[in-house]
Amino acid sequence: MTAVDAFDRALVAGLLRPQPVQVAGLTELAHSVAGTPLASRVSEAAEKAASGVASEDHFVALAAARTALLGSVHDALASRLDEVTGRTRGEVTPPAPAERQAANLLAAARSWLSDLARAGWQGIDHEVVSGAAQVVSAMLPDPALRRLATLLDGFSAELAASCPGATLERIPARRWGDLWSRAMLLTLPGAAAAPPTGTATGRLLPLGVDLQEHATSAQAQVHAVFEPADGTAPQLVRACVSVPKPDTVVGAGVWQLLRPHMSLLAAVSEGRSMGLTGMPVTAEGDLVWSDEHARPGEPADAFVTARVALPTATDTATAPLDRHPARIALPVFLEGYTIDKDKGAHGGNILTFTVAGQPLAVDTDRIPAAGPLTPEAVAGSSACIGLLRWDAGRYRVQPLAVETTVRKKALAIHAGAWAGGTTDKAAVKAEKAATDAVTVLRERAGRLLRK
Repeated sequence: MTAVDAFDRALVAGLLRPQPVQVAGLTELAHSVAGTPLASRVSEAAEKAASGVASEDHFVALAAARTALLGSVHDALASRLDEVTGRTRGEVTPPAPAERQAANLLAAARSWLSDLARAGWQGIDHEVVSGAAQVVSAMLPDPALRRLATLLDGFSAELAASCPGATLERIPARRWGDLWSRAMLLTLPGAAAAPPTGTATGRLLPLGVDLQEHATSAQAQVHAVFEPADGTAPQLVRACVSVPKPDTVVGAGVWQLLRPHMSLLAAVSEGRSMGLTGMPVTAEGDLVWSDEHARPGEPADAFVTARVALPTATDTATAPLDRHPARIALPVFLEGYTIDKDKGAHGGNILTFTVAGQPLAVDTDRIPAAGPLTPEAVAGSSACIGLLRWDAGRYRVQPLAVETTVRKKALAIHAGAWAGGTTDKAAVKAEKAATDAVTVLRERAGRLLRK
């Protein structure tokens, strides 16, 4: 991580006319991969970049070295988690052969990213950043290029909102380094190839829902245990649904945008399993969800699943380019912990679970407003289903559901309890407001299209 940080600092000032401190950062990156197959190419790239004459191929090599280092950190952290949970991990499957992609568009994207590296984050201005617009517009119609196009679109918008770079008080060097290096590698033919898929037939037992919401988009990711019909070992899998949304739709209103696209959300709310028949699934455990291949099953308590099925489930493999500490989100079940509450600097409580004598920070900021789960419920819990993540140098747990006692009655509270609908007054009110907002926007869009 020290080598990654050193390279990220070199990108802050740019590599057009590197200063001694930037040269030192480039050298440290090259030394960190000296014993690997990348050694000679990265050493040459670091020398050229230190002289201010790096080509696009050299920037690709530097991005590869940075990505490889973060991949090694991911693997080390994942190995520790495997030891703690006692679960095994699936094997990585090589990607399928890539279809021919538009080489000129990939080269144009690589050229823009190289210009960013030369300018540095302090040197960005609207002229440099706007160079991505034409490339993104040309890429978006091609499904094979949409992954890179979406990344470039979001990255350039973030940079544009930060221009001019010379006036920034704080530069998110790690984040922009991540986005830059990932985009640079995705410009290589075959890097964005679709992962190989098989089919899944058996029973799906949901554990919880991770809802991620932005101003103009939302995504629900259901984490579950899949029990194959052939009796082989259960596996951890995920199912995702993403939708664009108006920025006026917030809170529980988001569910009505997501709900029509995946019947699994209703099953989560009702506490049911799902029967799958021939559901497409990638080697990384991502279900390519289609309601045609699913049917509602019997009642299935998520906490029973967490206690009985989760410990024997196989963890999913991680695709090479996805090996990054930020991508770790491992479903875990915790109980028998004690809870410590400390006052935060800006008010509110900072929660820490002490599990087997070890402190584990609770990431209450990730609890969505679109569900009944609250930090207060977590603070009074006795058991927790969550996602174990790595953030800012330490492990944190993101609660998906907790068991707690309310008025002397045992109760399970799920972050995704309202995914399939609810009678909760606040949630119903939010859904009605969202319905009104979407109706108005559709009418306005219809008028514009008719004109």
